[in-house]
Amino acid sequence: MTEAAGYLLLALAAFPAVLALMNLSILRGTPRHHPQPDTLVSILIPARNEEGNIGPALDAALGTVGVPVEILVMDDGSTDATPDIVRPYAARDPRVRLLTAPPLEEGWTGKVHACHHLSQAARGTHLLFVDADVRLAPHATARLAGHAQGTDASLVSVVPRQVMVSLGELLTVPTINLLLLGYLPMGFMRLSRDPGLGAACGQLMLAEREAYRASGGHAAIHALIHDGIQLARLFRRKGYMTDLLPGERLASCRMYTGLGEAWNGFAKNAHEGMATPVGLPVWTVLLLGGHVLPFALLGVMPSLPVALAAFLSLGTRAVVTVATRENLWSIPLHPFTTLVGLAIQWSVLLRIGGARRAGWKGRLYPVGTR
Repeated sequence: MTEAAGYLLLALAAFPAVLALMNLSILRGTPRHHPQPDTLVSILIPARNEEGNIGPALDAALGTVGVPVEILVMDDGSTDATPDIVRPYAARDPRVRLLTAPPLEEGWTGKVHACHHLSQAARGTHLLFVDADVRLAPHATARLAGHAQGTDASLVSVVPRQVMVSLGELLTVPTINLLLLGYLPMGFMRLSRDPGLGAACGQLMLAEREAYRASGGHAAIHALIHDGIQLARLFRRKGYMTDLLPGERLASCRMYTGLGEAWNGFAKNAHEGMATPVGLPVWTVLLLGGHVLPFALLGVMPSLPVALAAFLSLGTRAVVTVATRENLWSIPLHPFTTLVGLAIQWSVLLRIGGARRAGWKGRLYPVGTR
């Protein structure tokens, strides 16, 4: 291996290391704002076959402090006990309402359809879209609403603390925060309305109602799946600012329970993220060169630049893991997690294994659904 190649790997590892430190500093320095007195936040939960999640999700939402809330659950064709679990909550607490989603319209994806109808039924000044597997901290809703009102951000999102138990989760989920903190320049994001800098986590997003409606909301992205990225870009195209906050103390979420479930979950969004003919080769160079090759070459052709690249890569993973309160086992697994993440993206782009289909909670859509 040439010395120049070693320094290239070092540069590819140094870039996310420096950017992650800068981003964490920016996020931690975000001032806090209190919600205005006339604020009402509509907590909107799309629920399809969520009998294992919906009760704890409602318990957490009902524990909200610092801002008035209403909680709307949209039962979207569940075949399990989801609506039966919600009904007692609605009967004893007027803040909770159980809604039934209309039949899925042609050309719409399921979760986006449910979120659209939730937004139409909401009465709040702000709409907080929450997945059923998210557990809100008591102060989270007030923090998000206060930030939206105290800044010019019409859409505010966080990545909840990602709970990971199985090896399959550890080999997939940590990629979220690595990409967000290591490759999104948040300083520029807060200065520019460029749609390319828009980012949000579909697990937890708060939108100012009037901006949501003026931008078109979920109806404007009705055929898409990845509502986090797509809503953020939509808001910015319409001239509205979006922002991110540190989320590890505002909410938690266990997305998946194993590798197969995680693989399918990340694959369903791939075409709207990294898995494009132009983007994925670039991401492969960045991630393979910065987070895999330094470890692969260290024992074969060791050199100081390669060793430094491996150290920076592992250090970046460690800093991100500790800052976001993720499972510490993700640190030694870091190069393997990067490889699995790239494998998912390439399998979708190349349609390895036949014509794959994407979906949400049992609904399937053709590959490349837009």
